[in-house]
Amino acid sequence: MAETANSQDPALVLEGVRKRFSGGGRDVIALDGVSASVKRGMVTGLIGPDAAGKTTLMRLVAGLLLPDEGQITALGLDVRRSPLEVQSSLGYMPQRFGLYEDLTVQENLDLYADLQNLPPGDRAERYEQLMKLTGLAPFTGRLAGALSGGMKQKLGLACSLVRPKDLLLLDEPTVGVDPLSRRELWDIVYNLVENHGVTVLLSTAYLDEAESCQEVILMHLGKLLDQGKPGKFTETMAGRSFMVTAPGMNKRQLQRKLGEAPPVLDALILGEGVRVVTNEAQEPTPADLGGQDDDLSIEAVPPRFEDSFVAMLREQGQEVATPSQPSEQQCAESCDGPVIEVENLKRRFGSFMAVDGISFVVEHGEVLGLLGANGAGKSTTFRMLCGLLPPSEGRLLVAGHNLRKAAAKARQRIGYMAQRFSLYANLSVKENLRFFARVYGLNIQRRKQRVQWALEEFELAELANATSGELPLGYKQRLALAAALMHEPEILFLDEPTSGVDPLARREFWRRINALAEQKVTVLVTTHFMEEAEYCDRVVIMDRGKVLAEGTPEAIKKAHRTEEDPTPTLEDAFIALIEQNKEIIQKEQAA
Repeated sequence: MAETANSQDPALVLEGVRKRFSGGGRDVIALDGVSASVKRGMVTGLIGPDAAGKTTLMRLVAGLLLPDEGQITALGLDVRRSPLEVQSSLGYMPQRFGLYEDLTVQENLDLYADLQNLPPGDRAERYEQLMKLTGLAPFTGRLAGALSGGMKQKLGLACSLVRPKDLLLLDEPTVGVDPLSRRELWDIVYNLVENHGVTVLLSTAYLDEAESCQEVILMHLGKLLDQGKPGKFTETMAGRSFMVTAPGMNKRQLQRKLGEAPPVLDALILGEGVRVVTNEAQEPTPADLGGQDDDLSIEAVPPRFEDSFVAMLREQGQEVATPSQPSEQQCAESCDGPVIEVENLKRRFGSFMAVDGISFVVEHGEVLGLLGANGAGKSTTFRMLCGLLPPSEGRLLVAGHNLRKAAAKARQRIGYMAQRFSLYANLSVKENLRFFARVYGLNIQRRKQRVQWALEEFELAELANATSGELPLGYKQRLALAAALMHEPEILFLDEPTSGVDPLARREFWRRINALAEQKVTVLVTTHFMEEAEYCDRVVIMDRGKVLAEGTPEAIKKAHRTEEDPTPTLEDAFIALIEQNKEIIQKEQAA
């Protein structure tokens, strides 16, 4: 604990902090004169799009980097002069926390206790506190690599807190974590703040989480935009948010139409309608939105923090790219009927049943969301559907081909965007595109056409010679999607494609997916972001290898309405289903 800090002083102060990186013939200003402060005993959110400088700022605070200019004071200590003393008083959990997956939970704790010089006599009591806090007590003997994504994040948090800390830095701790685990992580964070007096600086790509922070620091391209309570920003958007429905129009077509209307700043699919944010605080008429009085219904809705954040980014000149207009339907055969049929599909790994008898069908041009908690079997199902993993049992038809007999033929009609983007980090953008075009069997002339198409369509031309591994996350996402589309597949598999990207990159991505769906491309997507699942025509919710529910997002929400919660979100319904299933399993095990 730092003795020099007054309890009334801020836990963290940044004054004129600048940091520049050079490499590959480019200079990047990661932080440009940032001045901000973090109050003690509260959760402060660090909010910004890709390449805003959030991770650089945290690494500077942790003493892992030195600023080029400016001063950083953490817990009353000058970080430049006393980095080791600062590090002993703060905990830092980076985006990819360094767990040792071939060690058990207990062995990871012991390793970090050694690294943090926790006296052996203090360990048992501290371990007990941390395991109770994170709910990992029953799993101390399990290998870290065998934990679910949410449990790994909890273990990472426990390891960073093996020695009690005054200041905790969490760099996007909930990326890739299912909604239930996200809520549990937030409970842990607030337990640390309210019961142990810890100060938390937390960065996040989920703007609903920003509303859970007591203060937020907004950043863009290395600059501080503003700082304050989330409500301060939400209030500025009063009278600018509306829900628009059009009973006779497809919701994807409605979103595209509204997004082009002059009064509209932002348009997002939500349930059966489209949520719009206008440029001015005035309710638009149907005519303003390009419709007629009898075909558009407009209802005012409360503003959200995300509205203000998107508006702020637009003011900074950041736009959402518009994909090409949908072309004619592109089906190799008839566009009628199912393109994917799954019946009693199972996959075992030794004695473990990862996928346990699931069944569903997907129609041509349908967007199907495959949702589930970490470890539910979603990625295993995807790999079987792509022909990358043979099923143990069951019937599986993709594009008319039985994957147990003709997987290669089916793969020719499939595009696959993996969870961690299957790009070659040491190749340039253009080299990656050429490689994937060749892998998909395109001839020389077609390869040239498709590479040029990808560079123009995804606005990658200026980065054609940039090394892929050095791209911001949003550009990596664009490149990965372009690579998956080089051979114009009939079916597109997207495994958590927007994990960790900022709201504008997420909007751009879904505009492209919607355009593909209107061309009758069939899309299967896994996601942990429940609001994103609203874009899907139907969702299948899995847990522990089984299907718990299937239907439209609206139908699943409707099934979970109660007197206490008459308007549940899809996240509320998802968590209710997972918790109900957990109770059923516990009763079966107790019987």
